[in-house]
Amino acid sequence: MIKLFWNVLKVSPVVVAATFFVANNALAGETNEELTTVAQLSQDANNMGQVTSVSQFSDVQPTDWAFQALQSLVERYGCIAGYPNGTYRGNRALTRHEFAAGLNACLDRVNELIATASADLVNKEDLATLQRLQEEYSAELATLRGRVDALEARTSELEANQFSTTTKLKGEAIFALSDAFGDQRAGGGSLESNTTFSDRVRLTLESSFTGKDKLQIRLNAGNFVQNEAVTGTRMTRLGFAEATDNGVEIDKINYAFNLGPARVQVDASGAELYDNVNVFNPDFKSSGSGAISRYGRFSPIYRQGAGGSGLTVELNPQGALTLSAAYLASEANDPTDGNGVFDGNNTIFGQLAFKPNKAFSAALTYAHTYQGAGGRLFESTGGDNANRPFGANNAASSNNYGLQASFQPSSKLTLGGWVGYTTAQSETSNQDADIWYWAATLGVKDLGREGNVLGVIFGQPPKVTGGSNITTEDSDTSYHLEGLYKVKVTDNIAVTPGLLVIFNPEHNNNNDTIYVGTLRTTFTF
Repeated sequence: MIKLFWNVLKVSPVVVAATFFVANNALAGETNEELTTVAQLSQDANNMGQVTSVSQFSDVQPTDWAFQALQSLVERYGCIAGYPNGTYRGNRALTRHEFAAGLNACLDRVNELIATASADLVNKEDLATLQRLQEEYSAELATLRGRVDALEARTSELEANQFSTTTKLKGEAIFALSDAFGDQRAGGGSLESNTTFSDRVRLTLESSFTGKDKLQIRLNAGNFVQNEAVTGTRMTRLGFAEATDNGVEIDKINYAFNLGPARVQVDASGAELYDNVNVFNPDFKSSGSGAISRYGRFSPIYRQGAGGSGLTVELNPQGALTLSAAYLASEANDPTDGNGVFDGNNTIFGQLAFKPNKAFSAALTYAHTYQGAGGRLFESTGGDNANRPFGANNAASSNNYGLQASFQPSSKLTLGGWVGYTTAQSETSNQDADIWYWAATLGVKDLGREGNVLGVIFGQPPKVTGGSNITTEDSDTSYHLEGLYKVKVTDNIAVTPGLLVIFNPEHNNNNDTIYVGTLRTTFTF
């Protein structure tokens, strides 16, 4: 058998190579590849030159295992081409263009030999050998043909029943078991909390029309009840708590595309800075697979102007230096007085990010925000006093400054953190407030198993540290401590137990420490 196979290889190696090439590509399911055009084939063929002796290849030696096969193809058939620099590049992967060019040259040469009846080159014994091989392997060839036919049928069925040629459906479902406990709630009174079991489900449709753009439409539903009602503080808020009573809402619609060196995103609804720009907390930014708490996900500066419409532009988004700018308006769809694109709540945002390598990244961030009466400076992240330093019924504007950084000394360890400073001014009285916050994060990957993440987050939620004509300065300091361990059960299921500890809630030493234990299970598809 081996001798017979070698005989046919000596006769026409290209025939055998072509058989295996076709079979392998068919079995790999490459039925959707575009056909190579004649122009492409001609261009590739022109880049190679015909040789008459194997010695013309500078990188082919007599000791090479394929030397005899190359010698036969060159000297017997004269149908091997090399590159203009005199190399053959035998260890390089063969492209479809190169295979077509080589096969075409060999077939032309064989046809020429047959036409000129060169019996010493192509004889009856060779043809008989080929016929015997075809007969001996007829069963295998029939099997290959059957597999190819089956693949073609399956491909046709998939094409006929596919969801869309331009759209992908992504999903995430969260099941969460949670409870808050401690001696007293913030502000006094017993902390009486029942264990809860809640869910959040998101379905996202992502469409692309050019291959470089993306239209995103997200459906969202959840039945969480915020735990602040029993803890007395929003500092205990979970990062994935969604309260729609499981009613399905379209909470995000946007379209992103490239414009020269910039990436542009237009948000019609659900605009959020933390989805549009880098927040420099890679292990914990996701609500489904990151931090358990709201504050632990990223700096509150990225909460500015959330939920409305807007425009975000990132210049040089893949480079070492990235400049981001955004304008968001929370009531852009409301034509009444004091609302709309420019008169309602709005945020002007800018960020200069520096990422010289994969290990280190940092950013300087600025946001100017206007919040009407009833608004919250940090979108309910942190305590009440910092969110409404002038009271619930006063409009306010603020200048927010942030520094964020992330450092990965190894593939399994990430250190990060942020610090932020906000100056807020009342729009109805002669008051202003200074607010500070900071946090440090530690992520340990692949602990116990590949894909697992151990996380620790410690910091100070937004705190009013001073101001003019203000009576609500925080005299004490709250601290946020969070520990979590994400266990990757499968590629699509992750279980994350976590514990959130708030010391001196609402920046008041008279308030007892509050604990929130959570078990989050996340399904993705």
